[in-house]
Amino acid sequence: MRLFLLTALTMIAFAANSILNRLAVESGAAEPGGFAVVRVMAGAVTLAALVALRGGALPLASRRRLVGAGALSLYMFGFSTAYLTLDAGLGALILFGVVQITMFSVSSVTGIRPLPRQALGAAIAFAGLAYILWPAGDLRVDPGGAALMALAGLGWAAYTLAGRTEPDALAATGANFTVALPVTGAAILALGGGWGMSLSGYGLAILSGAVTSGLGYALWYRVLPQLSPSVAATVQLSVPVIAIAGGIVLLGETAGWQLLSGTVVVLGGIALAVTRRRAN
Repeated sequence: MRLFLLTALTMIAFAANSILNRLAVESGAAEPGGFAVVRVMAGAVTLAALVALRGGALPLASRRRLVGAGALSLYMFGFSTAYLTLDAGLGALILFGVVQITMFSVSSVTGIRPLPRQALGAAIAFAGLAYILWPAGDLRVDPGGAALMALAGLGWAAYTLAGRTEPDALAATGANFTVALPVTGAAILALGGGWGMSLSGYGLAILSGAVTSGLGYALWYRVLPQLSPSVAATVQLSVPVIAIAGGIVLLGETAGWQLLSGTVVVLGGIALAVTRRRAN
C-alpha cells in the first residue's frame, strides 16, 4: 500500500507540472523557454539546499550524470520546444508512446521481459489515452515538433531507467538538475524558446521546479527500484488523465463522455498491468 501511495503521489506531481505549465503559458504569464529554464533552476537550488541541510553533497562528478543529466536535458529541451508547433494532445501521445516503446524494448533486451498481462495492460491503457487525446478535426502533424517530442520521450525513458540504480534519490536528482541547467537553458534559448516572464510566471515556474519537478522527480527515483520497468512505464499513462482532471477542477474545463469512458479504459489497463495474480 505504501508503494502504491508513493507512486500515486508521484503521478500527481507529474500531472501538476502540466497544469502549472498551462497556467503560466496559456495565460501569457510566461513563455515556454523561460518557464523551462526557471523550472530547472528552481529544482536544482531546492534539491541542493535539501542535500546540504542533511550534511551531504551533490555527486556532480559521478559517471551517472552522463546518463541522468543528459537524459533530463534531452527531455526538457524536447518537451519545451515541441509544443511551440505541436498540438498538446498529440504531443502527449507521441511522448508517452515513445516512453512505452523505449522502456519495454530496453527491459526486454536486458532480460527483464514484461509479462503478457503487463504488455496487454499497457496496450489497453495507451489505447484509452489515445481515445481521450486524439485531436479533433483534420490531423496536421508538424514534423519538427513531432521529432522534438520523440526526443523528449527517449530522454524521459532513459532518465527513468537510469533512476532504478541510483543509490541516493535526492542527491542524484539534485545533481541531475544542476548539471542539466546550463545545457537545457542554452539549447532552449538558442532555438527561440523565448524568455518573457511576468511575476506570476516566475512564481508558477518556481513552484513547478522546486516542488512538483524537483521533489516529484526525487520521489520517482525513490520508488523506481521497487517497480519493474514495464510497470513504471505503464503507470505514467495516468499522468495526462490526472492532468485533465486537474484542469476540470482548477481551470473550469468540462468533462465529456469521451473523457469519462477513456479514463475507465486507461485505469483498467493500468490495473491489469500492475496487479499481481495470487497463487491458488
